[in-house]
Amino acid sequence: MEHEAVKRIYAGYSNVYDILFKRFFYPRIRHAIASMDIKPGDRVLDVGVGTGLSLDLFNKDASVVGVDLSHEMLKQARAKVDSLGMKNVTLLEMDAMNLSFEDDSFDKVFISHVVSVVPDPCRVMSEVRRVCKDRGKVVIVNHFKSRNKMVAGFQKVFNPISKRIGWRSDLCMDSFLSNCGLKIDKTETLKKIDFWQLIYGTNFK
Repeated sequence: MEHEAVKRIYAGYSNVYDILFKRFFYPRIRHAIASMDIKPGDRVLDVGVGTGLSLDLFNKDASVVGVDLSHEMLKQARAKVDSLGMKNVTLLEMDAMNLSFEDDSFDKVFISHVVSVVPDPCRVMSEVRRVCKDRGKVVIVNHFKSRNKMVAGFQKVFNPISKRIGWRSDLCMDSFLSNCGLKIDKTETLKKIDFWQLIYGTNFK
């Protein structure tokens, strides 16, 4: 997935993203954020905030910064922020592989449906670890390749089509975790059969 392709695809999704995907994504996002133990005064980074599906779930006494590559998706997020009066939320157009924040800027980082979209997931995680404080919490929600060989084979065949509609279908979770640099506290799914994984990690520097 290259930057310009990502921008073009998600600009096209921007007006219908919530209609198409909220049913699938929102329950996992809600569960993941509820598990982050966000405290008043925490500074939280939401990487790939998109249309802002996550924003009403964060602690209102925390400072939340949401970043996304897509200008059009951020327009939808800003409309939510304005309509709900979210004074604690700042939204910025930014590349997740080149975050323009100082080191150790955030207490917690949330990454939802991003690592299978970006050109280099490891670069994203390197940036996330840089801007997250030592022992800060990082939570990832993402689709990964199935461990079932038959299903994984289908995902590999489907991957060229999947990339055309916005994400890779063949990203291996084990390989991703071994290279992401976090101490992985746990992984879980919300359903017995679920391609979306919730990953909870701690950033040790």
